[in-house]
Amino acid sequence: MTHPLGTPPAYRRTPLSAEEKDRSEANLAPFVARQLVAGGRFRVSADTPEMVDLFQAVARRVGEMLQRPVVSYANGRYMVITFGQEEAPASPAEMPAQHRSDRQESSMDGLGEQRTSR
Repeated sequence: MTHPLGTPPAYRRTPLSAEEKDRSEANLAPFVARQLVAGGRFRVSADTPEMVDLFQAVARRVGEMLQRPVVSYANGRYMVITFGQEEAPASPAEMPAQHRSDRQESSMDGLGEQRTSR
């Protein structure tokens, strides 16, 4: 294939093999999990559908590892992996006792400062 003078050939990526995808997921998941625990989110350049698919699989694996909801979103240039929302209890009666009692004990005084009776 010939190219006009002064123009380099277009960069073509070689797709990952199935083995490379599996290894990538396995090796990236612990790293991403550590980053999530330390900072709450992980951002990576993911500008191809193949990279987005890879990091979505990594996000699923991280969620399974940490046993917490993990979400990922991409904008065509970057991908962010972060913790998802925990399911909210259906009623106040289902809330953990510690959280419910903390809310009942704390109140606002007349100056707008929060005080806790403990």
